[in-house]
Amino acid sequence: MTGTQSLSHRELELLGALRRLGGSARSADLAKALDVSEETVRRTVKALSKAGAVLRVHGGAHLVGAQSEPSFYHRFGQDSAVKQRIAAQVSRIVRDGMTVFLDVGSTTAYVAEALQRKSNLTVVTNSIGVAQALASHNGNRVHLLGGEMQSNERGTFGYVAEHQARRFVFDVAVLSADALTAKHGVLYQNAGEAQLATVVADCAECTVLALAHPKFDETAPHRGPLLGNLDRVVSDKAPGKKLTAALAGHGIGIDIAKDGSGEDGK
Repeated sequence: MTGTQSLSHRELELLGALRRLGGSARSADLAKALDVSEETVRRTVKALSKAGAVLRVHGGAHLVGAQSEPSFYHRFGQDSAVKQRIAAQVSRIVRDGMTVFLDVGSTTAYVAEALQRKSNLTVVTNSIGVAQALASHNGNRVHLLGGEMQSNERGTFGYVAEHQARRFVFDVAVLSADALTAKHGVLYQNAGEAQLATVVADCAECTVLALAHPKFDETAPHRGPLLGNLDRVVSDKAPGKKLTAALAGHGIGIDIAKDGSGEDGK
């Protein structure tokens, strides 16, 4: 790796911003942190990548040598068109002035971008990216939950996050997941994420699960909210017959974000 003495002032600034943001960040977040254009960020990241200082990932950068893996950014870049359609569909559920929870999922990050068109929201989140996307925007008030930072997820988890979440009543809670099954409900790879999702669902008037169809009937080790605690599932395709029947049995609506139309499906 090239020594820091050979890096430009702009490159050193970007490295500092990456460290402050937990080792990974999207180009838009870096541009905001440095008060420059995203094109400037992309050029700087390209130069730093050639120098071996950062790893370029879709839509952002990862600091070489950081303890976290760039898993969030790989997930963020996967199926981006599908996630954008799901996010647009979710945003139709949220009205101006609502109190909304958004978690750390990659699909939820797209929801945060879609919600930039809304105003006067009270946003509660454990996601650094969500907080950055919606803070100081259109009269929003943003509360970032405390707790233990997990830099690979760019979010906070644990007792403190759960305790603080219980102090709110959410008009809408938007959750992501690693799997959804008829038998076990919402499942996660991360135990802390599963526990926080369960707490949030208990505090919400409407709990929305936003996920792409490959996660239907998959498996993961940690149980989050039961089906009975969900109100809507938003996806790009309808689930299979068994899961559809289980959702219907709990009165859970299924919204399908169709390609190019964004119309609801049930």
